[in-house]
Amino acid sequence: MKLVRGGPSESPTVVPPGVVAGAAVYDRRAGRFTDQLNQDHQFRSASVVKLLIALDLLWDRGPAYELGPADGERLDVMLRSSDDDAASHYWDELGGGDLVDRMAARLGLTHTTRPPATHPGFWGYVGITPADTVRIYRYLLEQAPAPVRECVLGRLHQATRYGTDGFDQYFGIASAFAPPFALKQGWSGFLGSSGFSSDRAEPVAAGIDLTSDALHTTGTVGPGDRTIVAVYTLHPPGTPYSKAYADVTELTRSLTVPGGSPAATT
Repeated sequence: MKLVRGGPSESPTVVPPGVVAGAAVYDRRAGRFTDQLNQDHQFRSASVVKLLIALDLLWDRGPAYELGPADGERLDVMLRSSDDDAASHYWDELGGGDLVDRMAARLGLTHTTRPPATHPGFWGYVGITPADTVRIYRYLLEQAPAPVRECVLGRLHQATRYGTDGFDQYFGIASAFAPPFALKQGWSGFLGSSGFSSDRAEPVAAGIDLTSDALHTTGTVGPGDRTIVAVYTLHPPGTPYSKAYADVTELTRSLTVPGGSPAATT
């Protein structure tokens, strides 16, 4: 598959110059994809992997899937505010890369892999694709036990404006569309970000770019979580966060998202 980069294109999807992008948009009501772009290309997950961490944590807690107060608070801040300390706690507790292997097998993920052997503790370096991200959300919406769906998606519907590291996470879906929406965003490599900085990594490991700044927007849009949106982007190292924020939003806004209403402009 040819990797699409920003520049002249006949596609209606807007990929800003200098950006490497992948996207998958799935209309659950129609049962079909409305947009696919590099949908099987692996990107480093950044905080999107927190979806798999949450699901693995809950997997064997049926039938009630109850969490104690400490786990409830930790999961809440991890999903709503993308807290990295919470993710690191569970990464260690649940076996690191083993949890990725387990969840890939359980959900039928075809291109989701544990971090490179050179960086086993870096949960943000899990390899993931837009297509597999859609599979994760489809599991949550269509197959997960109701308590699991409510526990995870309920928190994603209440994503905070800022992550616990101070980064504004209302780019992409949240800037392009009016509520209702659910969000799990990811960012990595930007100066001052709390994620795993690209300056600690090799340029490429296991075929995954670990150097470019990464900014991803994933979630659902529209009443009843009608449409699943997964947009992954890479930006040249040193790109200002504000520019990447605007570029991801521009790309997301250009997608065909049934049930989505444009966000109000100010």
